[in-house]
Amino acid sequence: MTMERGERDAPLRAAECIRVRGLVQGVGFRPFVHALAQRLQLAGSVHNDSEGVLIHVAGQAAAIDALVTAIRDEPPALAHVASIERALWSAPSGLVTFAIAASPAEHGGRHTAGVVPDARICAACESEIDTPGERRYRYAFASCTACGPRFSIIDAIPYDRPNTTMRDFPLCAPCRGEYESPVDRRFHAQPIACPECGPRLWIENPDGVRVASDDPLAAAVEALRQGQILALKGLGGFHLACDAGNGAAVEALRARKRRPAKPFALMAPDLANIRKFCRVDPCEAALLASPAAPIVLLEWLNREGLAAAVAPNQALLGFMLPTTPLHHLLLGEFGGALVMTSGNVSGEPQVIDNADAQRKLGGFADSFLMHDRRIARRLDDSVARVVSGEPRLLRHARGYAPAPRRLPPGFASAPPVLALGGEMKAAICLTRNNEALLSHHLGDLEEPLTYREFVRAIDDYAQLFDHRPALLAADLHPAYRSSAWAEQAAAERDLPLARVQHHHAHIAAAMAERAWPRDCGRVVGIALDGIGYGRDGTVWGGEILLCDYMDFTRMARLKPVPLPGGARAVTQPWRNLLAQLDAAFGIDGTAAYMPTLPGGAILAGQQLGVLRQAMARGLNSPLSSSCGRLFDAVAAALALSPAQLSFEGEAAMALEALASNSVDTRCYPFSVDTATLPWSIDPAPMWRALLEDLRDGVPIADIAARFHFGLAEAFCDAALRIAKANDAQAIALGGGVFQNGLLLQACLTRLTASSLPVLSPAQIPANDGGLAFGQAIIAAARALA
Repeated sequence: MTMERGERDAPLRAAECIRVRGLVQGVGFRPFVHALAQRLQLAGSVHNDSEGVLIHVAGQAAAIDALVTAIRDEPPALAHVASIERALWSAPSGLVTFAIAASPAEHGGRHTAGVVPDARICAACESEIDTPGERRYRYAFASCTACGPRFSIIDAIPYDRPNTTMRDFPLCAPCRGEYESPVDRRFHAQPIACPECGPRLWIENPDGVRVASDDPLAAAVEALRQGQILALKGLGGFHLACDAGNGAAVEALRARKRRPAKPFALMAPDLANIRKFCRVDPCEAALLASPAAPIVLLEWLNREGLAAAVAPNQALLGFMLPTTPLHHLLLGEFGGALVMTSGNVSGEPQVIDNADAQRKLGGFADSFLMHDRRIARRLDDSVARVVSGEPRLLRHARGYAPAPRRLPPGFASAPPVLALGGEMKAAICLTRNNEALLSHHLGDLEEPLTYREFVRAIDDYAQLFDHRPALLAADLHPAYRSSAWAEQAAAERDLPLARVQHHHAHIAAAMAERAWPRDCGRVVGIALDGIGYGRDGTVWGGEILLCDYMDFTRMARLKPVPLPGGARAVTQPWRNLLAQLDAAFGIDGTAAYMPTLPGGAILAGQQLGVLRQAMARGLNSPLSSSCGRLFDAVAAALALSPAQLSFEGEAAMALEALASNSVDTRCYPFSVDTATLPWSIDPAPMWRALLEDLRDGVPIADIAARFHFGLAEAFCDAALRIAKANDAQAIALGGGVFQNGLLLQACLTRLTASSLPVLSPAQIPANDGGLAFGQAIIAAARALA
């Protein structure tokens, strides 16, 4: 980029105003532009504003072209350039320097700048805090333009220190010098701080009393080594931590949180430590070490050195690397793996406030490691796994939200939409300026405090991004709290409301993520899910849809069976087993098979006659084609689930874990009745084969695997037949059951053998966490029609 001598002496020949949009604030973009301009002998300025970054530049035309090329092709690591707009500019006479200018005061303009997600501590900051003699040695809040808090500390756009929670910490002279030095990696790094002027740590006991300590980090490490449970204030909220190798500590945490079986997330100091326990392939290693640093589900190989209670009956462990300097120092000094689970009361949002932590976590924790940097909004840890060589997000939160995603071709002129998602794994989605912003994970809206957080997030995103929707989108379900909010808001604001069928939204989310154009024809969608309200008033969940962004036709579905007890069938898998067996074999057949079932004892202890009468009369027993409930029934048959689940997905996760221990790839049969639409995919033959295998002593791991592969074969083959008959242009996958890596891989293997593109979820969760994204796309398409 350096100018030749002859060019350097040439007079100014051009002047431009350059607008850069995208994720360009809080990533060192202005220092990057400043350095480029200096090397290219350009004059002018760069500043943040509500639309992104604005550059005024004067110099040789070739140098300005080189500047724009570098901005487009070589931006800072955390930046994402969405667009660059160039216009002529009348440069003032005598302009000879290039400067970073202060952000201008805003006067009623629309905020269109993006906000960068929080980023894991970078290697340079790690080295600095590990090196004796450095000014920030063992400082828990070091950061620079390449790492550190962003979304968790910002209150307003543009991203400048006065608009963040770091405004509580005036800079000392050395930090001010770094902040203002163009050659320093903290040049205009808004979270800049040091031990003299920045946030500080301290230890408290469960009574809220500060514990005298010259070294809170060392005290916290000692508490962990003694088997204590530590409440730790992190980036987007509190964690509860304990020694993952100390069985008594892990069991105590389970007992105190009343969390008997749900796997705990783990944090290890480095990849080498994770590899002591898990297989980590190159894609998984890159994901762990990425700026987003999610929890990554990994194959659990070596069980020595970890308490079995960290993940009972699981084949996968959820590991993450240290995300902040505080975590890096804590894990480095501890020297091993820690449980690092969300600090919350069961069902409630993660705690972010110091006083709330003492009030709500005092019964869980023996010690509190506190700090005084305020958290602007709570952010759970993101969760991902790698399937078919590609990272797949299961929870979209810290490190990913609120990065914008460009809308597919054909949506550029769509009006702004606010989509409200579903009831479980709630998230909202905004669309504007040809991009979508999917919010961070908010939780399950059945809990009143989570619903309050959901409403707060709607206001928060609206204000932060200056979003004024022209229409709203919500689920069809008449009782979802998100839909009720949408109905009320639509009436109060006089806005149209698009009601979107649950599984259509799942498929549209996969289509849009893979940039399927609006006018590119219909796709066949395989939606495998727990429950979703259908157009016919029944509960759907195992569907094949022929659809575009506008509408769909239900082409096939699992044969519906009752959900005995309604919502109770979601948490008591034996109810689904009874309904499935009765549907396949009748009451007498079920009675004959029950003694041979590993899970038959739980069934035998229930009041089956009462339930059967309710199913026969349709009392609190809605018909359902749910694939998730079929998984629950198979898990119950194999005695893999308790009578009452302790967390969502417990039975299905146990079934996948068992199946992953098998090398058997045979498929159980399903029958397909094509006489009328929708086709009926009947699992009765599968049940017959499964019961015969149990009678013959086939290992239950092989039985679990054959169920997975049989289900994949039945749905994929039916989908391909439907696609061929209807000239569909692609196959799309969606729904929470596709969190199951074994099933997803089986479907991808089977479908990619055809000539059709396969649109599968990756950065947008397949579960209800991605529902709002699909709703927003469908509402936008209808508005454009």
